[in-house]
Amino acid sequence: MTMRIITLEEHFASPDIIDRFGRQSFHNKGEQLCDLNERRIAEMDAAGIDLQVLSLTSPGTEALAADEAVKIANSANDFLAAAIERHPSRFAGFATLPTAVPELAADELERMVCQHGFRGAVINGHIQGRYLDDEFFWPIMEQAEALQVPLYLHPAPPPQPVIDAYYTGNFSSEVTRMLSTAGWGWHIETAVHILRLILGGVFDRYPKLQFIIGHMGEALPFMLPRIDLVMQPELTKLQRPVAAYLRENIHYTFSGFNFTAAFLNLLLEVGVDRIMFSADYPYGSMEKGRAFLAQLPVSSADREKIAHGNAERLLRL
Repeated sequence: MTMRIITLEEHFASPDIIDRFGRQSFHNKGEQLCDLNERRIAEMDAAGIDLQVLSLTSPGTEALAADEAVKIANSANDFLAAAIERHPSRFAGFATLPTAVPELAADELERMVCQHGFRGAVINGHIQGRYLDDEFFWPIMEQAEALQVPLYLHPAPPPQPVIDAYYTGNFSSEVTRMLSTAGWGWHIETAVHILRLILGGVFDRYPKLQFIIGHMGEALPFMLPRIDLVMQPELTKLQRPVAAYLRENIHYTFSGFNFTAAFLNLLLEVGVDRIMFSADYPYGSMEKGRAFLAQLPVSSADREKIAHGNAERLLRL
């Protein structure tokens, strides 16, 4: 039998988001991002991908003012819902949320899950320098837990003061740009965001809430034993050790991190039931991701879990 393949960090763009940020913001991928029809499906077929779970590409709505975020979130969600209706066996969706307005974001999550069958939501990092451990955003957490759907925390560049302090140095602006994003910064930014959620008590308040992060865990698996050692419950005042939250409230995807050593570190720290496949299309190659999945040093049963079983269970696909 051919193994079913589900990918979880696959991107699209609506016309509104392209117009808002300009085509140059999407690395010449605008045409692929906007196509949710035969061309994308043909590329999926060629790579052996059965289902893409789609989310609005970064920067999403998190960098927008409230009114604009509401408008673009609604239009992006309706654009994606129409595509899923056309191709229900090939696409599923994560909702875009106007995170700057948490009550409306919670309502939009409910609309997309209950009326359109979306499987969760994506949040692109911090919200203009504010993080999700801020109780201001907790209506979104409450709604996600109540609906039993996960939130995918996608990377975003660090706030500008962090870029200025950490990533601007005796090198070119191009080095700063890459170091602060794909080369280091947005992975560490996401890892810090997850730790803030844990240490801020979000998962004690909403113990069934589930998050997904990409890139083999954004460096957290490597640091997990050390974090757990030094951040003891006596210090944190949390109900569980930090490692427990990383193993019980967080799920992890590949997102183009086709590196065997990184995968094995993740596997040893969190276990196979927390790992799901993704290719990061169109920024990453579906063919390369699929080939990496095929050669992983795991059993056939574990490969099936990573390829589709864990996603089916978490997202009720």
